[in-house]
Amino acid sequence: MKRTSLNAAVAASLIAAASLADSAHALELSPDGTGQVLIYPYYTVNKGQQTIISVVNGSSVAKAVRIRFLEGYNAREVLDFNLFLSEFDVWSGTVFALSDAGLPGDGAAVFTTDNSCTQPNKDQWTGSLGARRPYQAFRSLAYTGAHEDSGPTDIARTREGHIELLQMADLSGSLRMAVTHNAAGVPANCNVVQSIDPANSLLLPPTGGLFGAAGIVNVAQGTFHGYNADAIGGFSKIPLYSANGSPTPSLAQANTAPGVATAYVFDAAGELFRSVYPTSGQPSQAIDAVSAVFMSSTLLNEYNVDRTVGSNTDWVVMFPTKRFYVDTEILGLPLGSAGALPPFTYTFGQRAESNGSVVNGGARSCSWVGLTPFDREEGRPNSAPPGFPVPVALPPALCTSVNVISMLNASSTTPPTESGVLGSRLITNLRPFAAAGWLRIALDLPSQPHALRASSDADVYSGLPATGFQVVNYINADTAPGVLSNYSGTFRHRAIRACTNARLGSCP
Repeated sequence: MKRTSLNAAVAASLIAAASLADSAHALELSPDGTGQVLIYPYYTVNKGQQTIISVVNGSSVAKAVRIRFLEGYNAREVLDFNLFLSEFDVWSGTVFALSDAGLPGDGAAVFTTDNSCTQPNKDQWTGSLGARRPYQAFRSLAYTGAHEDSGPTDIARTREGHIELLQMADLSGSLRMAVTHNAAGVPANCNVVQSIDPANSLLLPPTGGLFGAAGIVNVAQGTFHGYNADAIGGFSKIPLYSANGSPTPSLAQANTAPGVATAYVFDAAGELFRSVYPTSGQPSQAIDAVSAVFMSSTLLNEYNVDRTVGSNTDWVVMFPTKRFYVDTEILGLPLGSAGALPPFTYTFGQRAESNGSVVNGGARSCSWVGLTPFDREEGRPNSAPPGFPVPVALPPALCTSVNVISMLNASSTTPPTESGVLGSRLITNLRPFAAAGWLRIALDLPSQPHALRASSDADVYSGLPATGFQVVNYINADTAPGVLSNYSGTFRHRAIRACTNARLGSCP
C-alpha cells in the first residue's frame, strides 16, 4: 500500500513537472507591458491631430520587427515595413495628415527622424518634410481595384485605424553588428539587413522585451491622449522573418510548441485559464490563441460629459484579430457571402439585412452588443435625473475593426458624422444619460451570442476579442477671466472574461 502510494505520488510529481515545463511555452497578454507583439489600438489624423508612436527594445539583443498600419474599417493594410532595433534602441514616428503638412492628398502618412535601419530604406520613401525627416504616405492598394471590400475606396480611409508590431527574430553575429549604433547614433551598415535570406542561420527565435506607447496630440487645442501598447508575450518559438511586403508574419502564426499555440488567460478573480489550440490542419486555430487573451464578455469604463467643465468623451473599442474571422479575402470567400468564423457573425460586406444592408453590407460586419450607461449614483436610462434626456435608442452594434463610441447630445434622427473628441468617422453615438458616470458594454447577448471556437481541451470563451480605451477632453473657459484651460485624459478599458469547458463545466 505504501509502495502504491509512493508510486502514485511520484507519478503525480512527474505529471506536474511536465505540466509546468509545458506551461513555460504559452502566449499571454503581458501584465507588465513587454512582449514580442505590440498592439496599438488606435491612430488618427482627424480633427487636426497627429499620432506619435514609439517602440523600445528593452533587451540587450538586437531585433527584427514588422510594423503594420491597418485602416479602421476592415483592418486592410495601408503601410508596412521592416524595422531593425539594436540593443536598448528606441524607434519613434508620427502619423500625420498630408493636408496638415501642406502636401496634396486627403490621406495619412508617417514620418520619422530616427536612424534605425528599415526595409525598404528610408531614402525610398515618398519624400521629406525637411532635413532628416523622411515620410511615407499611406496607400489604398489593399482596398481598391481587385481588392475592393465594400468599404470606402478613397485615400481618406487611411486617416484612422490601428497599428501592429510583430517581432520576427533576434539578430546575431554580423546581422546584430550591422544594426548596432556607433558613437554618433548611426547604425553600422543598414545594407546588410535590407536583403536578408529568411533561412539565414543568424536569425534566431524571438525573445521579446519590446514595449511601446502612443500619443494622440492636438497642438492647437493643447490636448494629449497617451496610452501604452498592449503586449503579447511568448507569441512564437521560431523565427518568423520575411521580406517587407509579405503578408507574413501575421497574428495568425502564433506558436508555442510544434503544432500548438497555448494561451494563458487571466480573469477578474485572479484565475488562470490555460487553453491549447492546434496550429496545423485547415483551418488553423492559431489565431484563436491570440483572440483568447483579448476575449471579453463585458467592457467597463467611465465617461464625463459635464458641460460646466466643457468635458466630452469618446470610447475606442478595437477588435485586434477581427479581420481573420470576417475578411472574405483572407477567408477565400466571394465578397458579400456568408462564412464568418466565430466569434463574429457576419463577413465584412455580407449581403444581409441584419448586417445593415441587403445590397453590399455597407462596409459593415456587425456584432450586436448591449450598451448600458449609469450615472454616479446607480441611475440608469429608465430613471434619468431631471435635466438629462433619456436616449431614444441605444446603439445596437459595433460594425468595424476600430469603433469609436461618441457621447454627443445629438438627435437620433440626425446622428453626428464624427465623434466629439477624436473626430472619428467610425462612429457609434450614445446620447449622454448623465453628466458623468460609467458605461457597461455586453459583448455576448442572448439575441446574438458570441463565442470563440473551442480549444483542444474544450475551453470556450464568450464575447469578443477586444481592447481599447476612454479619452476625455476638458475645455474649461471658467477657470479665470480670459483663461482657457484645455486638458485631457486616457483610461484603458476594464474587462470581464467568461470561460466554460464542454467537459468539465468551468475552465480548469
